Amino acid sequence: MKPVRVLILGWILLVPRVGAARRGSTEEASFYYGTFPPGFSWGVGSSAYQTEGAWDQDGKGPSIWDAFTHGEKGTVLGDDTADAACDSYYKVQEDIALVKELHVSHYRFSLSWPRILPTGVRAVHVNKRGIKFYSDFIDALLQSNITPIVTLHHWDLPQMLQVTYGGWQNVNMTRYFREYADLCFEVFGDRVKHWLTFSDPRTMVEKGYETGLHAPGLRLQGTGLYMAAHHIIKAHAQVWHSYNNTWRSKQQGMVGISLNCDWGEPVDINNPNDIEAAERYLQFCLGWFANPIYAGDYPQVMKDHIGTKSAEQGLEMSRLPMFSLQEKSYIKGTSDFLGLGHFTTRYITQRTYPSHQGPSYQNDRALVEFVDPNWPDMGSSWLYSVPWGFRRLLNFVQTQYGDPLIYVTENGASQKLHCTQLCDEWRIQYLKGYINEMLKAIKDGVNIKGYTSWSLLDKFEWEKGYADRYGFYYVEFNVRNKPRYPKASVQYYKEIITANGFPNPREVESWHLKALETCSINNQMLATEPLLRHMHVASEIVVPTVCVLSILISALLLTLLLRSHG
Repeated sequence: MKPVRVLILGWILLVPRVGAARRGSTEEASFYYGTFPPGFSWGVGSSAYQTEGAWDQDGKGPSIWDAFTHGEKGTVLGDDTADAACDSYYKVQEDIALVKELHVSHYRFSLSWPRILPTGVRAVHVNKRGIKFYSDFIDALLQSNITPIVTLHHWDLPQMLQVTYGGWQNVNMTRYFREYADLCFEVFGDRVKHWLTFSDPRTMVEKGYETGLHAPGLRLQGTGLYMAAHHIIKAHAQVWHSYNNTWRSKQQGMVGISLNCDWGEPVDINNPNDIEAAERYLQFCLGWFANPIYAGDYPQVMKDHIGTKSAEQGLEMSRLPMFSLQEKSYIKGTSDFLGLGHFTTRYITQRTYPSHQGPSYQNDRALVEFVDPNWPDMGSSWLYSVPWGFRRLLNFVQTQYGDPLIYVTENGASQKLHCTQLCDEWRIQYLKGYINEMLKAIKDGVNIKGYTSWSLLDKFEWEKGYADRYGFYYVEFNVRNKPRYPKASVQYYKEIITANGFPNPREVESWHLKALETCSINNQMLATEPLLRHMHVASEIVVPTVCVLSILISALLLTLLLRSHG
């Protein structure tokens, strides 16, 4: 029996492994050398709240994350805020230069809704300075031959909409979101051709309305997240239809949604209960949002499980809201492409939670997640490198949703603990493995048009503050001007992009060595930076002081000279 870690309520324990032998080993052993289709789009990503800073500058209104991080202590690790973050609001040209250095063809970023509409409502006030900021940013990207892929909403809801309407608990949000999206299409749509309505709404509602770990910090267990998701799906559909009816013919763009999901693999592939649990894991994760968009309704397994649990809990109606026939028809087909985010894999087995525990998302799913201790640990407690799961998820999406056009919108690894800061060899291995499995999926016939590595910079990581670092570029947050330094993975990713894949073993191995050479040089630069900074500070103090003293001494000598002559 082989030990496997199990995740229950946030704790990681070692338990005996059940069932079949370790899977994925043959896939990992057979590295596939080959190239991506011509025109494949390589990119890198970020989001507004995590990087911009300038939280109250140039007319920006507060977001729910401003309120959350400025509120009760202990909500974010180290009581960090994103008030300054990476200062990207003031470092646009510098950051675009970094994007160019990576040789990517697209950059995925988000617009800050409260920077454009400070109260969230278009009819109340439009912040022209916010519009100008993003307009100039989009122009600068295009001038550098970088395609913008723009997310309308990446978690930073205007605080006024939360206070006035209860945020995504309220169906009125669908109208306000559509009006905001229409404004964005109006002012940016002549240049932006790839739109994402939402980024990872499942995490947004689960942590925002179920566990309270994210803004707005609500704990409406077993109800709040389903209601928020229901309104988000409706809002997405409204925006797609608005673009389709009003803007598409003029602007010729595409509108999709970005959904994140880990792969769920049955613990025992010979056990029907484990197979069913793994399928349920994927439907509660990805199908929750994808199924209404591609098939017109929630997955049947969600309706069955939540309906049954609700009845056991003495409720007359299911806690999972229902779409009307008209809504099902309206929502179905509202995606020109699917944005897919993916980071890791879990083994899944069945678990029955007693109904007297009360309603919760975990209770409704009725499963347990395991990790294999042999999987490489990426540093974050939840993230393990399991490349073969990526290929399986991509194939699942293809068969489940009718071969949709896919853009991978998030995939990356955080900083390993106790590591050399810039020599991120584990991230190189992660990139190599996951991108190769994506190449295999394309070979399988999956329709993948682009890949976005996450992320450009180290940035504010929500409840983890600045403890987790996902960036290709290391950011020195403790220094006033937030300098950026390239990690080894910059060089490696650049080589993959230039070759459009993995041409042959010898060349790929040479990339690895070259990347590690560059990082040791960059590490020396980073190590000498504090000394140079102190010298700069010293010169800022010493030089003016010497000048003032010289002037005073000269004046004194001149006075004495004049007196002696008098």
